[in-house]
Amino acid sequence: MANVGMGKSNKHFPQVRLVAWLNQADSIIASAAKLTISPRDFTEILEGLSSDKKDSWIRELVSRGHGSPLEHSIYVFEVVCSRACSHQLVRHRHASYSQLSQRYSDKFLRKLVEKASALINSDVPEGFLEASKLLEGAGLILDDFHTLLDVVSEAYVIPPVVVEMKEAWFLKELLRATATYYRALASQVPYEDARYLLPQAVKTRILVSMNARELLEVFLPLRMCSRAQWEIRMIAWELRNQLVKTHPAIFTYAGPRCVLLENRARISPCDLEDYLEGKCSFTIQRCPELVPRDKIQSCLKSSSHNPDPLDTFSR
Repeated sequence: MANVGMGKSNKHFPQVRLVAWLNQADSIIASAAKLTISPRDFTEILEGLSSDKKDSWIRELVSRGHGSPLEHSIYVFEVVCSRACSHQLVRHRHASYSQLSQRYSDKFLRKLVEKASALINSDVPEGFLEASKLLEGAGLILDDFHTLLDVVSEAYVIPPVVVEMKEAWFLKELLRATATYYRALASQVPYEDARYLLPQAVKTRILVSMNARELLEVFLPLRMCSRAQWEIRMIAWELRNQLVKTHPAIFTYAGPRCVLLENRARISPCDLEDYLEGKCSFTIQRCPELVPRDKIQSCLKSSSHNPDPLDTFSR
């Protein structure tokens, strides 16, 4: 899946960025696993652990499903996504979250107003009523789909089907909702009540902390699956790409639930790329989503596809 990290031009889609982690997490996890059967103290085990042994111990954890050593880690990532997506994200209970307040901040919406004013050659409005009127006018003036997309995606995540079918009416409805929001504020409706008018596509920013066990056994397997909703699936695939670059010994085997289940059935696990390329075949009769063995690889490839119609690298 193409990179969707912070700063990409495809701002109509979600973004994710790994911002912090425990540097020695891979060595600590491997040493914690060895400590369960070794009489030596932890520091001695950690200092005497070679790179090959570290990889071997972690591979064994993946194969056996011995998850508790994986909890001696922390990964912090920042996500910009829709409110619809953030509601899915916070269902993962073994994690910590800090989210941008929609009650005290209209940061993303203000960016939309500023972009719209620039495109229609108008001064940036200072008041709520002026902002509402500007957006109502912009909805009438702006007709080109890609121009509308550039404006609306400052504040909203746009579904791939809308982008692919160039549904300008969909984008204009988001503009209209934003105009109504600012009209409510102009009428002295409090922020906390005016936000009830906003669509679930509105962007939010959320900081997430998870340990390697939650990532490997729950979040990535569930959210990288082809059955996951497209937005959180994009986030999961890109997060996995960044985690592999950070700690390959831990996350090279990470993947959807079919990969997790297959790796626990094997004597030696395979990495995700080998499954995608057909170098490793699936032996399980069916995946947890009831996809039969002969269809699992194609399902896996489908889940890895970047749904962005504007990203030529995904074709």
